[in-house]
Amino acid sequence: MPEHGIAGLRILVVEDEYMLANELRNELEQEGAVVIGPVGRLEIAFELLESEGQIDSAILDVNVGDDDVFPIAEALADRNVPFVFATGYDASTIPSKFSSVPVCDKPVEMYRLKQALKEA
Repeated sequence: MPEHGIAGLRILVVEDEYMLANELRNELEQEGAVVIGPVGRLEIAFELLESEGQIDSAILDVNVGDDDVFPIAEALADRNVPFVFATGYDASTIPSKFSSVPVCDKPVEMYRLKQALKEA
């Protein structure tokens, strides 16, 4: 991540709770990021992953609808796209293969999110 923060980064947001997704989008855009989404369904997230070209990083809600987000996490990892998890659940629900991925507790604070994106 650039030293100046997230300005100009294209960030995929996968979040199914409308109020949280909208707030996250607004805060990211205020920081100068280009938000892809937010999307609340895995199928749409996969479509964006294929169609958007450049994605610099992603913020993934662990549970989206009735699905977990780990298939998208695997696809991002395969493309070397850094990402963070945002969850209201305990971090122990995240598979061990993603143990190095930063986790932000909901509600997500922008300061913590920017730190997590740097770590990712």
